[in-house]
Amino acid sequence: MPKDMPEYRKEIDRIDDEIIRLLNERSKSVIEIGRLKKEKDADANLHTAGREAEIIQRLTRLNTGPFPSEAIRSVYREIMSASLSLEAPQKVAYLGPRATFTHMACMQKFGSSVQYVPVQSIKEVFSEVERGRANFGVVPIENTTEGVVNHTLDMFIDSNLRIYGEILQEVSHHLLSKSGLMEDVKKIQSHPHALAQCRNWLETNLPHVPTVEVASTARAAEMCVDDQASAAIASELAGQLYGLKVIKARIEDNLNNFTRFLVLSQKPSEQTGKDKTSLMLSVKDKVGALYDLLRPFASYGISMTKIESRPSQRKAWEYIFFVDVEGHINDDRVNKAVEEVKARCLFMKILGSYPAHN
Repeated sequence: MPKDMPEYRKEIDRIDDEIIRLLNERSKSVIEIGRLKKEKDADANLHTAGREAEIIQRLTRLNTGPFPSEAIRSVYREIMSASLSLEAPQKVAYLGPRATFTHMACMQKFGSSVQYVPVQSIKEVFSEVERGRANFGVVPIENTTEGVVNHTLDMFIDSNLRIYGEILQEVSHHLLSKSGLMEDVKKIQSHPHALAQCRNWLETNLPHVPTVEVASTARAAEMCVDDQASAAIASELAGQLYGLKVIKARIEDNLNNFTRFLVLSQKPSEQTGKDKTSLMLSVKDKVGALYDLLRPFASYGISMTKIESRPSQRKAWEYIFFVDVEGHINDDRVNKAVEEVKARCLFMKILGSYPAHN
């Protein structure tokens, strides 16, 4: 005979009891792993990006449904975040304030059980990690519509931090206000990039409403708390944090709008088998120098996924190139190609090998 509702609920309670028991069993093993890591290296990163990716990939392969595979990623991100907090407090510095897309990227990567440290500049994020006040830092590196974040690239020139990972965060803008009513909006405020990314929607739907540029999307949301006539273009998280209602969701002109963030650490990331290596190099000033420099990657069949140039700030018309290639520096092909490239450079710095976003 089919079960009735009370029987199904009783079954769910029994399963939930077992889940709690197993989570605590899992936590005991995590604590022991943390202890062993600290015995081996007192300064070791307790967060292991490769192991995290391995767990998620294995579980999503095992999943046969109906529980959605994407939800497994979210559930286990929080399980692993809580487990790390049992091993030792984890601090993550990021370009603040709270409820910005950088904050959302941090939570996507590290979950809600770590201590987040919002700072006011990209330089301060680097400083917090360099001085050991944070285990990790998160900084934006490029956006699909706005392009590369040059200040982040420039910071790597003098910093010894490693790239430990990357995060791809969807940028989705909501129009928020205290009342949630379009007719109450007499002014719209947001970060200049957010206003630019929603320009067509604003011109079509609110053409006569003035816009005001502020320091961040989160600050725009905060300013609406005591101003009924103001609306903010900000994230859903900002709306929740400041008690605002959504007037219109997803008003960005380009729905394929993502920002890539880098995770910074003093320690290198472990090899996973699906990695990316970032390099910084300076080329000799001669005809065909860049072509000659990059030829070893093609010779070894290594795909280059990105190249950016920045003035060196040391000599007129001298440039530094930032290059991303597929593979880990410990891969034989990648190592040989990098050594050949290094011999053709004025200088080279390996910024890090880390798990590629999947």
